[in-house]
Amino acid sequence: MLVNGKWTAEWHPVQATDEKGGFVRQTSSFRHWVTPDGAAGPTGETGFKAEVDRYHLYVALICPWASRTLIARKLKGLEKVVSLSVVEPWLLDEGWHFGDYPGANKDELNQAEWVHQLYTQADATFTGRATVPVLWDKKTRTIVNNESADIVRMFNSGFGELASHSFDLYPADWQSEIEALNAEIYPRLNNGVYRAGFATTQISYQEASDDVFAMLDKLEQRLSDGRAYLTGDQLTEADIRLFVTLIRFDAAYHGLFKCNQRKLNEYAGLDAYTKRMLDIPGVRETVNIDHIKQGYYSIKALNPNGIVPAGPDLTAYGL
Repeated sequence: MLVNGKWTAEWHPVQATDEKGGFVRQTSSFRHWVTPDGAAGPTGETGFKAEVDRYHLYVALICPWASRTLIARKLKGLEKVVSLSVVEPWLLDEGWHFGDYPGANKDELNQAEWVHQLYTQADATFTGRATVPVLWDKKTRTIVNNESADIVRMFNSGFGELASHSFDLYPADWQSEIEALNAEIYPRLNNGVYRAGFATTQISYQEASDDVFAMLDKLEQRLSDGRAYLTGDQLTEADIRLFVTLIRFDAAYHGLFKCNQRKLNEYAGLDAYTKRMLDIPGVRETVNIDHIKQGYYSIKALNPNGIVPAGPDLTAYGL
């Protein structure tokens, strides 16, 4: 991580632990918003005005949080408004690296070699972890936001008429239900798989694993009435947040993270739901199983020899 702007140690996935040895995730540091008129958003004191080609998104295709923003950018038709850089998949000693691995690219905008250099460019004395996604402002040369949940909502409504209105990912009539879904799915499933994989005690692992599969069971039951998406027939941000975990489940979380009580294809409803999500135009383009496997299996704490498994067979998903 960075301490007062200096890289201080090799990357390690366990950011902090609770009293039971459970994995605790770092909170995001930059929380400003892009808004149609440049007014400050729900978090942060400074607003950034929506403009064509002013903002740049940095992502890792391995990362579910970054992939949330990538899907929202696609669905809201912002590809020509917000430019994009993709880091290489591996989690190296200095974190995320820019390069020419297939599906990744170099940082032509800021000529950074490492993502952590973006953080020190934004704040020379930054202390914390250099995470993705990063939404960057080309005009003021700083980080606007590095919280994926914020960026998804910015892409949904913060760019006003610059964005497509084909999808409303946070419709007013469903906001309370979306918030309730997010509040349950995030700790038990989205972060639950990480709590299981990075647990440092048996009890913290068992609690996390139980949460993961209890949540999957509950979601399977929710979809059993024939609804297309979590809130009904309309795709929302809750679906994006769920999908990015499901599409990584068999490829990484089932084996490497020890979430192995069942595979995704053993849930008929969730299996069909995942395929339905992949069929939404633009979504499949955001999924790169090679990056996902290369990235997760590069985590030395979990896979010291760096061997990437040949499976699983994901041809049923067209991947």
